[in-house]
Amino acid sequence: MGQRRAIVFHGTGAHPDVVWLPWLRRRLAERGYDVEAPHYPDLNVEPIETFLPKVLANHTFDRDTVLVGHSGGAALLLAVLEHIDVTVDQAFLVAGYSTQPGADAEPVLQDVYDWAAIRGSVRDIVFINSVDDPYGCDAAQGRAMFDRLGGTLVVRDEGHFGDVGQPFETFELLDRLIG
Repeated sequence: MGQRRAIVFHGTGAHPDVVWLPWLRRRLAERGYDVEAPHYPDLNVEPIETFLPKVLANHTFDRDTVLVGHSGGAALLLAVLEHIDVTVDQAFLVAGYSTQPGADAEPVLQDVYDWAAIRGSVRDIVFINSVDDPYGCDAAQGRAMFDRLGGTLVVRDEGHFGDVGQPFETFELLDRLIG
């Protein structure tokens, strides 16, 4: 194996220094990962058709890459995985979703997905969703992706895994799951 790389994507309206993201970056760096944590203020603002090419151009993906996305960043990973031409090692979609979770439009979502292409671009995919997610990024969303892609579905009772009013400074489970 080559140099292990982790790319950690924040959620909508957020940045790389919220909730458990800085903690996870430190933990992965201590384990020898080269960690990227890009700031994408236009995530879920700019339409995915024009936003995705910028994301793909900014990163290198290979068999030693681990992808982590929270909320809108997890939804972004579906498009990333569909459009890369390599198989990454692992992808973790935390509070992810593939259909509109609420009343507001979600520009990060594609109208349709090539589920076979997504599955073919990742060795191991894990969905971590909560039964009580206040934004609709809930266990039903996780199940819908799991039913199409397989992998592992983890259902918790932990809200949005960090948000305004929900401190979530560490995420031990996620750290343990990353290979």
